[in-house]
Amino acid sequence: MHVFVTGASGWIGSAVVGELLAAGHEVSGLARSAASAERLEAKGVQVRRGDLDDLDGIRAGAEAAEAVIHLANKHDFANPAVSNAAERGAVQTIGEALSGSGRPFLVASGIAGITRGRPVTEADASPFHGPDAPRGGSENLALEFAGRGVHPVSLRFSPTVHGHRDHGFIAVLAGIARQKGVSGYPGDGTNRWAAVHVSDAARMVRLGLEKAPAGARLHAVAEEGVPTREIAEAIGRAFDLPVASIPADAAGDHFGWIGGFFALDLAATSTGTQELLGWTPTGPTLVEDLAAGAYSGE
Repeated sequence: MHVFVTGASGWIGSAVVGELLAAGHEVSGLARSAASAERLEAKGVQVRRGDLDDLDGIRAGAEAAEAVIHLANKHDFANPAVSNAAERGAVQTIGEALSGSGRPFLVASGIAGITRGRPVTEADASPFHGPDAPRGGSENLALEFAGRGVHPVSLRFSPTVHGHRDHGFIAVLAGIARQKGVSGYPGDGTNRWAAVHVSDAARMVRLGLEKAPAGARLHAVAEEGVPTREIAEAIGRAFDLPVASIPADAAGDHFGWIGGFFALDLAATSTGTQELLGWTPTGPTLVEDLAAGAYSGE
């Protein structure tokens, strides 16, 4: 089918586009820059130039496609309200464009803040509603379009979708460790982060497009939770750095903006997703990727 992908040239988006093309789907993608457009065109992707603020362009891309996978996000951690507003506006625009068509609409989301004290499961509904909520309440907004003749599916990604040349949270933590000369972990380091290799995440998205029922919440999770101390230790080994606990009152100075996020317990399961889609993660673990030099910058 013809799939319109926002964030098509991003870390996860690039892998998803490759997975879709390999499966025989036709792909059009939103690209902000000429360089991104060139990379997509080289893969055989039809490029639509624009960004998350170009709602007319997003609407046109959605209307012309048989399905939409929305992966783009501004990720402006210094101005979350800006990111949230852009995310909600894009989801609202795509949902309205697809209303009454029965076409699939897959929306990227996350697991942070959904549960406390236990891993998040697919049965757990997001508590975030409305424009002032994290991500602008986009997961629930998208799922509400099921009542308007759309086939929405939530894609909940692990906090780390890792792999060679990943520039996400683990790359940030590795950069901080190299800058500070020590690989730190918050407190006792027992809080956990779910993890998934980017190739497994991309395959899950493709299977979700092809198989998931409307209203499904899918978890791109291979490892239920890697303790943050183990993450720090793996970074330390990768860059030959000492490893140390960072007390809560020093986390801001040491980690900067990512400190609060690194201190969260972000564990999740994917049993439901694996059973529903026949999806089994096969990629390397996060620690294996760090040991193999995935974050060395080479």
